Amino acid sequence: MPDRFQVTKTDEDTVLDYLQDESASGKLLGDTLEEVQDIRDVHNAEENQKSTIDPNLYLYDDDLETRPHISTFISSIANYENTIPAATDPDAKPPSARMGTLIGVFLPCIQNIFGVILFIRLTWVVGTAGAVCGFLIVLTCCCVTMLTAISMSAIATNGVVPAGGSYFMISRSLGPEFGGAVGMLFYTGTTLAAAMYIVGAVEIVLTYMAPWLSIFGDFTKDVDAMYNNFRVYGTMLLCVMGLIVFLGVKFVNKFATVALACVIFSIIAVYVGIFDNINGNDKLYMCVLGKRLLKDIPIANCTKEDPMVLDLYCPNHKCDDYFQNNNLTHVKGIKGLASGVFYDNIMPSFLEKGQFISYGRNSVDIENVGGESYNQIMADITTSFTLLIGIFFPSVTGIMAGSNRSGDLADAQKSIPIGTICAILTTSTVYLTSVLFFAGTVDNLLLRDKFGQSIGGKLVVANIAWPNQWVILVGSFLSTLGAGLQSLTGAPRLLQAIAKDEIIPFLAPFAKSSSRGEPVRALFLTILICQCGILLGNVDLLAPLLSMFFLMCYGFVNLACAVQTLLRTPNWRPRFKFYHWSLSLIGLTLCISVMIMTSWYFALIAMGMAVIIYKYIEYRGAEKEWGDGIRGMALTAARYSLQRLEEGPPHTKNWRPQILVLSKLNDNLIPKYRKIFSFATQLKAGKGLTICVSVIKGDHTKIANKAVDAKITLRKYMTDEKVKGFCDVLVAQEIGEGLSSVIQTIGLGGMKPNTVIIGWPYSWRQEGRNSWKTFIQTVRTVTACHMALIVPKGINFYPESNHKIGGNIDIWWIVHDGGLLMLLPFLLKQHRTWRNCKLRIFTVAQIEDNSIQMKKDLKTFLYHLRIEADVEVVEMNNSDISAYTYERTLMMEQRNQMLRALGLNKKENFKVGQTIVDFKEASSDNKLSLVQTIVDHHYDAIKTASKVRFADPTIEETENHDSHNEEKRNSIDSDGAESIEAPEITSNKDESTEKADGNLKTNVKPDEFNVRRMHTAIKLNEVIVEKSQDAQLVIMNLPGPPKEVRAERESNYMEFLEVLTEGLEKVLMVRGGGREVITIYS
Repeated sequence: MPDRFQVTKTDEDTVLDYLQDESASGKLLGDTLEEVQDIRDVHNAEENQKSTIDPNLYLYDDDLETRPHISTFISSIANYENTIPAATDPDAKPPSARMGTLIGVFLPCIQNIFGVILFIRLTWVVGTAGAVCGFLIVLTCCCVTMLTAISMSAIATNGVVPAGGSYFMISRSLGPEFGGAVGMLFYTGTTLAAAMYIVGAVEIVLTYMAPWLSIFGDFTKDVDAMYNNFRVYGTMLLCVMGLIVFLGVKFVNKFATVALACVIFSIIAVYVGIFDNINGNDKLYMCVLGKRLLKDIPIANCTKEDPMVLDLYCPNHKCDDYFQNNNLTHVKGIKGLASGVFYDNIMPSFLEKGQFISYGRNSVDIENVGGESYNQIMADITTSFTLLIGIFFPSVTGIMAGSNRSGDLADAQKSIPIGTICAILTTSTVYLTSVLFFAGTVDNLLLRDKFGQSIGGKLVVANIAWPNQWVILVGSFLSTLGAGLQSLTGAPRLLQAIAKDEIIPFLAPFAKSSSRGEPVRALFLTILICQCGILLGNVDLLAPLLSMFFLMCYGFVNLACAVQTLLRTPNWRPRFKFYHWSLSLIGLTLCISVMIMTSWYFALIAMGMAVIIYKYIEYRGAEKEWGDGIRGMALTAARYSLQRLEEGPPHTKNWRPQILVLSKLNDNLIPKYRKIFSFATQLKAGKGLTICVSVIKGDHTKIANKAVDAKITLRKYMTDEKVKGFCDVLVAQEIGEGLSSVIQTIGLGGMKPNTVIIGWPYSWRQEGRNSWKTFIQTVRTVTACHMALIVPKGINFYPESNHKIGGNIDIWWIVHDGGLLMLLPFLLKQHRTWRNCKLRIFTVAQIEDNSIQMKKDLKTFLYHLRIEADVEVVEMNNSDISAYTYERTLMMEQRNQMLRALGLNKKENFKVGQTIVDFKEASSDNKLSLVQTIVDHHYDAIKTASKVRFADPTIEETENHDSHNEEKRNSIDSDGAESIEAPEITSNKDESTEKADGNLKTNVKPDEFNVRRMHTAIKLNEVIVEKSQDAQLVIMNLPGPPKEVRAERESNYMEFLEVLTEGLEKVLMVRGGGREVITIYS
């Protein structure tokens, strides 16, 4: 670094000495030696802090205080940890290297996909559905998982995916509501899968390995006894497995390797056995009566002459008709691929519950006419193509095993797609070839014998395998136990992850772990739910139920991929390129179709559960922003809608008030008039847009924090008053300019506000021109923007949104404003607060108008508008201008001239304004000189109470307000003049005051233009007060502001509005935006 850019210690000391000298000489006011020492300490502290910053980065020292350095940021990304802790042994050594595709993805997926259904149900599915339909069943299920794997691969390679499978994929892609709902479905499906594995393991033991363990008698003769055995032993096995998971994951992880080896070896044994028995197996025969399959009859006794058979079918020497008409035959169970039995197994053989298993579809062979089943095997459930899909589908689940281990993979974005898709291809090949091999090897009757009762209670697949059946029995039992342990280990961790995300509040207790880091609470809940599944006691019931939950999970994975692809969000950049949105939509369609076809009532249960959780998270759950696709979809839909709206202005029939509420804030940054929000809520029956904006005076760079705090307060007020919309706070150098900018720029495209609500400036007399200038400037801006304007006066008297009022809403229709005066009361009446009020419409007729015809026409107009209201036409004659009008106008003009001449400050302005208002109460003959009164009051400290009806609601009114005025009036009447003692005016009196006094004395004739306007205001006010003094709300036209930007004209305008609304409690002044907002046409 060049020396000229280096700052040395000597330079620093020189600067500080200079500061000290400046302080000693007094050139730096307020600095002392102690202050200089503070400066030195601060300087040294800054130097110590900057010493940790690289000298090359001093230019960015301010940024580095709040933003991480690149090296720190990259390090945090590289050391990213999964959200769900993996099920690891705390005593185990850390792995030396991360896993690759084979160990980390392929083999775990193989282990999870191959399950109990392969060994105990696949042969029955093939025999019942036939080779063709069975092939389609397996192909459909495999297509669902393959399409889902493609979508999952795209999501998993779009950045780092934490452990958690479909839950994290969907929650981060579709938002917390969808993610929470699908996460709970995934958790429930995994828990029920554990129940199915346990019941399947018990079925293998009790049915094929140790039937003598039955505690409810011979279950081959009583189906209920069999299922009761499954329930009891299943509960016992669940307790043992739950204890194993509770004590430690070490055994579970080690047993997983054994289970995987058992699965692979068992499948190899089946394939070897199929080719070993290519010519059939002479050791396995079945006993068949006619075309019906029999059970519990040894082959040696399979003759009609055998005493055991005769005792069974000919009790009391009366034989069964079917027994008499048919013969008993021996049929080879395993015929081999060379036998051509495949052609006998092509067609389906679906049965209803209670029908006999037999060759063909002849009703004589399958129907139980006599009512006695004897030893003939019957169908225990009604079968169909769709039911078999639901029963088989759990065999293809488990494709998320690889994505769950993404944190343990060396290259997750490479391993997950390759490993998962290869695992699905492998398992699909095994399943599809097994369907064909089973159909070509085993006799049709034996395939349909679900529990192998015709061959002495043996497992059909086990008798195909090489070298003997115990290879399959032991291997299938151990693999099923391993799958159950994996489910009981993974499900609690998934529940804990959902609880830690804090999107479902009632799951908060399950987020805690034990001292060993185990989710003990979640484990207990998992065991409880698993026990409910075991109580069903039947794999054929559990399989379709858990299929619903997995199908919904896979459907949402496809939906997430399709949404992200169609939205084309910038962050959607998967490394896996072999995907398309159409494939995802096909996968979603398949999932929904399979759900409905399999079991519509189970599908409704799963969907209902998802909807309930979704709405619960939406209503009570914590807000999460995960950059999900649903928000992106909402933005896309909003953009499309805005572009459509931008094409042209809305039709009159579609017009609704899009409200912009301009809320004034007090010094504490709290909205001054709370009820303006409740009024906006009451007006929102039109279901339009509402935006609440406040403007703060100042420099945004200095008071940005105040703006944020004000926005939070504004949002709180909106929430309390149930205003559904948006809020914002603008910081501007001038309030008026800020309001003008808001009105001109607020909104987006066609969703720009068309109606402005602004509060009445109650203290305009006290605050002077700044108050009315802002108000009138806003009115002018709104008019120039062709927006409607609503000015509620007496806002603190307006009803709360939770109150109900009755009475009249009076509309004084003076000029046509596009129908806004008609529409507003109709919208208010849609809210329950104003629903019981009646509408009355008044219009003013001049002397030349036909009032009767006007009333008739107005009723017809209202009839076509479908608005119910009473109509009254008020006749106003052209009366002469009264002396009171001249007097009121004169006072108004004199006040303006006096204030301009005196240049009064705010406090004096307040006194003068009150003096003028009180002065008009006195008789004109007995008044003191107006100028003298103003001057006297200018120097007088006595406060006079105001008689203005609408004082500022935020300013506490003077006590005994009305009684004080009444005393003044009595004093005036009795004494003839108000007693105001003027102080002695000394010779050094303000010359400007004398000049103003002289000017006012000579100028006593008011301006004719002002007199006419005052006359209109007074006359209208007299009529309105007479007719509508007791109305709950008076709605009238707001006169337009003066075109000339002069203080006198603007002040006069405010005075006219005050006169117009005197004596009325709740007034709504409305000014249309220059277009029709209501129509008589349909």
